Amino acid sequence: MSQTTAQKLRSWSIPVGIIVIAGLLIAVLVLQVKNGSESASADPAASQQEQPDLSYVEARDEADVQSAGPVDAPVGLVVYSDYQCPFCAKWSTDTLPAMMKYAESGDLRIEWRDVVMYGDDSHRAARAAHAAGMQDKFWEFHDALYPDGEHLQPDGLTEDALVQLAGELGLDTDRFATDMNSQETNDIINQYKTEATDLGVSGTPTFVLGGEPIVGAQPESVFVDTFEKKLAEAE
Repeated sequence: MSQTTAQKLRSWSIPVGIIVIAGLLIAVLVLQVKNGSESASADPAASQQEQPDLSYVEARDEADVQSAGPVDAPVGLVVYSDYQCPFCAKWSTDTLPAMMKYAESGDLRIEWRDVVMYGDDSHRAARAAHAAGMQDKFWEFHDALYPDGEHLQPDGLTEDALVQLAGELGLDTDRFATDMNSQETNDIINQYKTEATDLGVSGTPTFVLGGEPIVGAQPESVFVDTFEKKLAEAE
């Protein structure tokens, strides 16, 4: 494992405050549901004051192969997802392109984190996507795992199928297979899963945008409005 990767993994392993962190996120999710059911007359300022800042989950690591946008972008977006999640597939098709435009303009840093909620196929797909990222093809491979807003069926997530997909995208398939099955890649994907669990993520997709949690594949407008608010606050 490289020094950079080892340092990155150690940075996520600090146990101090994990229970408090998970509790805060769960509390925020409950507040979101509660506030959504209350009347429009509720005080939005009071609700905003109750939001914890979760921006510490942003790695901002130059070596992160599952990212887009500059490390010093004013706003960060961390996505907790799974390659067998239909709502993740829908969000990737409907909303991710708009977020990518902000990343391309330099205003947003996107970091993709695999929760691996659906067993071995999800874990294998996550390792494959990371291996593609090691050849600078993470997002192309990511999109191929969600064709037309749908997730692949298990027969499309076997090792042979994933290696074939890598070949279709122009990757070095021998290197891809080696990287996909390496201990380094396995450790990174397991650490992403642990990070999400410690944070209190219990479903996918879950997001932290500008330090604010967003749960579920909500409409694009929710992400655009939140991003613009966070960008204005950062300026």
